[in-house]
Amino acid sequence: MEYESLRARMVERLVDEGYILSENVRRAFEAVPRELFVPSEYRARSYVDMPLPIGEGQTISAPSMVAIMLEVSDLSEGLNTLEIGAGSGYNACLIAQIVGDDHLVTIERIHTVYMQAKENLTRCSKAVDVVHGDGTEGWPAKAPYDRIIITAAAPSLPNPLKEQLKVGGKLIAPVGKTAGFQTLTVAIKQPDGSFKEKRFGACAFVPLIGTYGF
Repeated sequence: MEYESLRARMVERLVDEGYILSENVRRAFEAVPRELFVPSEYRARSYVDMPLPIGEGQTISAPSMVAIMLEVSDLSEGLNTLEIGAGSGYNACLIAQIVGDDHLVTIERIHTVYMQAKENLTRCSKAVDVVHGDGTEGWPAKAPYDRIIITAAAPSLPNPLKEQLKVGGKLIAPVGKTAGFQTLTVAIKQPDGSFKEKRFGACAFVPLIGTYGF
């Protein structure tokens, strides 16, 4: 299949429909071949705007949802970023394109999915730090973070992640119940340690599992 032309058409569609708003997000989508992060049996649908299974009950999110999360995350080069839920590694590769390879840690709790992400990300970057563990506990070794992005539905914002965020930093997560829809939430850490929240509408993600998840 002509994946490059399919990718170009997908990016143009996401721009036209208002999902991609910034130049850095557009360049990331143009640069990253989504088909490399999709299981072979679903590869023909790599550039259809829909979530796809990646094994173990997990999914790679629809491109439009990925674009929304990247845009509300307000990423830029050099921001120290933590991603919770590596999945197949696609979102991590996009983030690395924006912040820089050596400014990203991504955590995955399911070992087989972690191995998949680790292998996939070698095609994208040699410097992204891929960790196997409970993402709800964060990764103190590289804290504090400018951005923490959770790619699974959280019952609430995990306290360890709040603690590992810089003042002025943003914690991005779908917050709500495991069934049905959640609310895409951006929480900004204030100087007194409190958080100011902004909400960006409904979304649907697999549940965040761990000590501070479901």
